[in-house]
Order: sequence, then C-alpha cells, then structure tokens
Amino acid sequence: MKVHISLNVKDIDRSVGFYGKMLGSDPVKFIKGNKRSQSDREEDSNSQRELAKTGYAKFDISNPPLNLVLNEVDFSTGGSLSHLGLQVESTKDVLKFKQQWEEKGLITVDEMDVNCCYAKQDKTWVRDPDGNEWEAFVVLQDLESADETNSCDCSDKVSEYVGAVKEEVGASCCDSSEVQIAKTSPGHETCCQSN
Repeated sequence: MKVHISLNVKDIDRSVGFYGKMLGSDPVKFIKGNKRSQSDREEDSNSQRELAKTGYAKFDISNPPLNLVLNEVDFSTGGSLSHLGLQVESTKDVLKFKQQWEEKGLITVDEMDVNCCYAKQDKTWVRDPDGNEWEAFVVLQDLESADETNSCDCSDKVSEYVGAVKEEVGASCCDSSEVQIAKTSPGHETCCQSN
C-alpha cells in the first residue's frame, strides 16, 4: 500500500521544483498546463479555441511509499489540499477497503473504470468528519494523453453525492452537520450517517 496525497497548486513549475528538491526525485509524469484566466475559459466555451489544459505532476516515491500528485488549479479560497488516498495493488483490494469501511458504518461513493488524472482507475471514496475526502484506488492503465482523460478535479466526490441525496429525500432526512459519508451502491437504504 502507498499513501496518496493530491495537492492543488497555483504554479505547476514552481511546485515541481520545490517537491523535486524536497523528495530528491523528478516527477514520473509532468504535464505543463496552458494557464488561462476565468474569462478566457468562459470565452473558450463559446469559440473553437483550444481548451485550457491544467498542469499536472505525479511523484511516485518508493521509500517512504508515496504517490504525490500536484494539480494546477486557480484557487483563491479554501486550502491547497484536494484529497487523500491509499493506492493499492488491485481492484480486489479496493473492494476490500470498501467492504471494511461499510462494515464499520462508513458509507462509500464508488467510481469504477474511470479516467482521472492521466490514468484509468477503480476507486471508492469516504469523507471524514471535517470534510476531508479519502480514496482507495488502483491504477489500471496509465494514460499519456490529456485527450484520453477527464479533469483531475477529484475533490468533493462524497460532498456532491450527499447534496444530491439530501435534495432527493428532503431536508428532514438529516441535519447536514451530521452527514459524514454517502453511498452510491444500489439497494442501500440509509440516506445519511451520523456519529
């Protein structure tokens, strides 16, 4: 097992320089972005111009076992933490985490065979009481082209699902301060989990 940390960074080149020095290693994958302002991105959606591509870097360190991802993101509020994870060897291991988490009362959000962060992955998500999201995931296939993959915005997977569940079942289901984790698996009857 390997710990995974995904950080939002404002300048991919600067951050790659820092983490390269800190970890004593070059990234195993480094995609330079073509930064554009929000108004340029909105204009892009109405034209045929090339879409904005965000910068991305992945450090894969063996000792200590660490998968550190840097996503170049325009952000002015919130912190730089995107999400945390546990990288495992197989889909079977992902499903073991899912089962263990559910047996302990945690509810999961699943993404199987998804293209994310320049890789095809199977993953399951949980959220801690402070809103930090964790994924257990396996990389099934490395994808080199940005055309093959979706955005690397992996934040708020559980939060988005909690919001959808609350809208569907109504606010009387549970107080949002008590909602910790939600699940997409069919047949699950609980709309929210509290301490």
